[in-house]
Amino acid sequence: MPTWSALADELDNWDGLGLVASFWWRDDDAGAATPELARLLALRRALAVPLCIAAVPARLDGAAIERLAGEADVAVVQHGWDHANHARPGEKKIELGGARGAAEIEGDLVRGLGVGASRLGRRWHAVLVPPWNRIAGAIVARLPALGYRGLSRFGPRGRSAPLAEVNTHVDIVAWHDGRRFVGENEALKAAVAHLRARRTGAADRCEPTGLLTHHAVHDAACWRFVADFVGAVRGRAGTVFVGLSDALEAGPP
Repeated sequence: MPTWSALADELDNWDGLGLVASFWWRDDDAGAATPELARLLALRRALAVPLCIAAVPARLDGAAIERLAGEADVAVVQHGWDHANHARPGEKKIELGGARGAAEIEGDLVRGLGVGASRLGRRWHAVLVPPWNRIAGAIVARLPALGYRGLSRFGPRGRSAPLAEVNTHVDIVAWHDGRRFVGENEALKAAVAHLRARRTGAADRCEPTGLLTHHAVHDAACWRFVADFVGAVRGRAGTVFVGLSDALEAGPP
């Protein structure tokens, strides 16, 4: 397919410059120990790349915690508290902002940190993934004081966050079109666009290109694309899939 060729060509451009094209993988909305979560973890093992799972603390059940705690090369981070929408009328969905006050939001975040640290041990990382990738600026400014060491949203990162940030850039779910697979062309165009922006200096070259998945809503095409994309990238010289810690340490120059 032409877009797969475009991905290969862009990776050749990186290799021709002696650059390593880095990638990372984040999956959102973990909670209960569902068959879809089991499938995600099995796929990760088959692909042999690191995975970051954004879990909703209020939804985590004992079986999911046991399963996640036993997985190698899986980092678990915090996806808000209960993934509830608190937007005002006319606003886009948001949990960490909207109609709630800062004290209430911060209380939920600290509670979530405690759940993760106490129940997931070394798999848990004090990194926040805001539900719907949205968070009030005043809350971002408070994250270091609350105990967070990292933040992950969607889109090329800027330089204004008060703590380490690594984002995702390739969302494979068409949220406004039946929650189906967005399609190979759209997903690959997003990947190539971010890689090109990094290479040319239009985006932070140090930020790995982030694959964003949502195991709970995947159709067959989503699962197939993840396997194909990771396999295609991982199999090339001059590319690497990094874990959460390395992705966060790849800060702006």
